This record gives sequence, C-alpha cells and structure tokens, in this order.
Amino acid sequence: MTGVESRKQRAAQWSLVYNVVATIAKAIGAALTGSVSLISEAAHGATDIVSSLVAYASVRASAVPPDEEHPYGHGKIETLAGLGEAVALLGIVGYIGYESIQRLIHPSPVESLGWGIGIMAVSAVTSFVASAHVGKVGRETESLALQSNGQHLRIDAWTSVGVFIALGVVQFTGWSGADSVCALLFAVWMGWEAWQLAQRAFHDLIDHRVTDAELARVRAVLDGTPGVIGHHALRTRHSGSMHYVDVHVVVPRHWTVVEAHDLADGIEKRIAEVLHPAEVVVHVDPEPEAGLDAANPPD
Repeated sequence: MTGVESRKQRAAQWSLVYNVVATIAKAIGAALTGSVSLISEAAHGATDIVSSLVAYASVRASAVPPDEEHPYGHGKIETLAGLGEAVALLGIVGYIGYESIQRLIHPSPVESLGWGIGIMAVSAVTSFVASAHVGKVGRETESLALQSNGQHLRIDAWTSVGVFIALGVVQFTGWSGADSVCALLFAVWMGWEAWQLAQRAFHDLIDHRVTDAELARVRAVLDGTPGVIGHHALRTRHSGSMHYVDVHVVVPRHWTVVEAHDLADGIEKRIAEVLHPAEVVVHVDPEPEAGLDAANPPD
C-alpha cells in the first residue's frame, strides 16, 4: 500500500470513529430536549456515519491495483461513493425540512435546554477540527470520497453552531419557533452543498478534464521541454485520486527512435511528478516535412 492510500484510510477511520461518538451524543441530547434541530442533527449524524463507512470502504476498494478486467484501476469507486453521499445528504435535507415545517405549524416545547446547548457547543468545536483534518487529507490525496466526507463534517460544524444559537434564543426568549427556523435554514444550506457535491461527482464519472491549474502545469512541462517543437491532442481526466494524461508531441524528423523515446519518457516522468499521482502516456510525432501544413501534424 502506498503512503497516499495509507493516509486516506487513516483519515477515513478517524472520521468514522468521530461520527459514531458525535451522533450518540446528539441522539441523547435530542431525547432530553425534544428539539427538532437536535433531532435533525442526530439524523444528520447518522448519515455522516454511513458517509464515513462508505468513504472508508471506497478508499480501500479504490486502492486495489489495476487488473486484467480493470486496466485503469478502481478509482471511480470513490467517485461513486461521493455521489452516493450527496444523494444521502439530499434525503436528510428533505427530512429536516419536513420536520421543521411541522414544528412551526404545530409548536411543541423544548426542554432541558442546558444539556442541548452544551452538547452543541462541544459538537461545533470538535466538528471543525475533524472537518479540517479529513478535508485536508482529501484535498492533498485528491480523494473525492474524503473531500465529501470532510464537507459533511464542515456542514455538521456549522449546523451545530446554528443549533447552539437557536437553543440559546429559545432559552432566553421562550420562542420555540427559533428551533424550527434554524433547522429549516440549515436544510436549505445543506441542500445546496449536496447539489454541488453531486455535480462534482458527476463530472468525474463522465471523465471531466483536470482543473485549470493542473492543466497549466502540464502545459508548462510540455512548453518547457527542449526538443519539443509542439504538442496537440492533449487529453486529461480524473479517476478517484489518479490523474490520467495523454498527449502527442512533435519532435525533429532527423531524431532517432532512441532520442524520441528518451524525450517522451522524460516528459511522462515530469508530468507525473507535478500531478502526482498520475499515469501519463506521450505519443511522439515527427516534424512535418518542408511544405506540409505544420498545423496538421501526422497522427
């Protein structure tokens, strides 16, 4: 197992343990207070547990080396996991919205507010810490599953802050509707976050190209390599945390096969370094003969 895969698995394990503990605490708080926002937090926490399980399973599965039936590896398992988490989050948004509206129409008292406020304060702080760690590992390893998991945790942190404020308003003003309004507002926000996550996963599934910054690094390598007259047919895509790049480079016609091969090999290694982890294939085309259209190099 590579160092990248090991980091991803440790982050997924850490996230799972945290979500289990946090969800149990919120469920206890919901039972003590009867708060719809706390009930929503507990339900959201349950989806986070599922999210963490999916993230852990997907990073393990995607780490399996390529085989005869899957020559490009198993990286899209992470993308599918990210899409599944987005769908789960949309489901919980629907539940929170429904419960919030019902409580606004039919108000019910919120009790034991001190317990609820205390649990939310601790949840907010610890969720921010967990989100920062898991999200950082996800970005550094380009794991969509961990990025989405970190996003879940970040949303959890902010909803905990919102619930903390709402319960404080209920305690000091006696208006129980603040609890439901808070839950409804965060349902809207979570729905937007889930939609963005689903879009990102969808782009990966249909082989969307790498980011502009990553593409610029690839072009910098190609344009900065001595001996490269030009390049064309540059194609890139993501699969899990892996980048795939293939490109045609034009070299002088008088070069030997060995010279052209060494150039291509060097380019592949440099692009793999700037986009790590990456698999790169460079095709070599001879410079067009005098009188031919240089804008249409041979295939």
